[in-house]
Amino acid sequence: MGAISARGLSKTFSAKVKPEGLAASLRSLVKPERRLVEAVRGVSFEVERGEAVAFLGPNGAGKSTTIKMLTGILHPSGGRAEVLGLDPSRRRVELARSIGAVFGQKSQLWFHLPPSDSFRLLGAVYELDRRAFEARRDELAERFGIRDYLDVPVRKLSLGERIRCEIAASLLHSPAALFLDEPTIGLDVVAKREVRALLEELRADEGTTIFLTSHDIGDIEKVCKRAIVIHHGAVVVDESMKDLKHRSLAKKLVGVKYARPTAIELPGLEPVKRTADAARFEVDTRAHRIEELLRALVELGEVEDLTVEDESLESVIAAIYEDGAGRKE
Repeated sequence: MGAISARGLSKTFSAKVKPEGLAASLRSLVKPERRLVEAVRGVSFEVERGEAVAFLGPNGAGKSTTIKMLTGILHPSGGRAEVLGLDPSRRRVELARSIGAVFGQKSQLWFHLPPSDSFRLLGAVYELDRRAFEARRDELAERFGIRDYLDVPVRKLSLGERIRCEIAASLLHSPAALFLDEPTIGLDVVAKREVRALLEELRADEGTTIFLTSHDIGDIEKVCKRAIVIHHGAVVVDESMKDLKHRSLAKKLVGVKYARPTAIELPGLEPVKRTADAARFEVDTRAHRIEELLRALVELGEVEDLTVEDESLESVIAAIYEDGAGRKE
């Protein structure tokens, strides 16, 4: 049995139409005009236990709405969701004992209290045995390196320290699935690297299913093995990170710099950037052979520097968003 399942999941909201003009504003006071907004449209996917999946999409794509349905916060308008064998909308309380959630911009820790107090409260909420709670707390404190500031008020912690405590708090009851919404937002480079390593360690050691939304390409590449891309409320891509990265191999970024000003002209290929002694090309490897292109560039003059790079995964995902927008229109 899989960990997370969505079958034709949809959610429609009734939104108030903003009136234009004085007359429309007055009418809206008596009888406001409303319209239906399809936030999620027939989303279907399966996530296996112990899998780490990135759930991606631009702002407004339907990511948060989908997560709220998967965690039982919202009831779907259509379709069906199942998490750890439970219907989230019907068995939300039971499900809450088996899942954890971390939202980068929202805290489950009391701001003016130390994390240790919040941990004790959460232990009571989950009805953890005192000895089991203390053993789990100490294990997480060691793993996440938070022992030194467990008794420091949350308001005095750095953002990186707080996020570590947030993740540890969400794992006190040993959830089988962890939902993460922008967990590294606002963190510095070092803190991000540490959090990603901890998440990968958690998945590997405890078999925790990780369902991650993030705009940070580093989170996606370092933590997840698969990506589901949603746009305008519908899934547009569902494939492994390996396959997603292979998309970037079809395009190479070739840069050249010459020792002196050079006429840089190549048949059938226009540079995306050019100066008197340098140029940069976006090359479709299905239409141009890289070795022939490099040979032609070397023959044009005395080369000072020559670089070949893969297209970034961020650019690949942005192109998927744009393609999804095109299909919608």
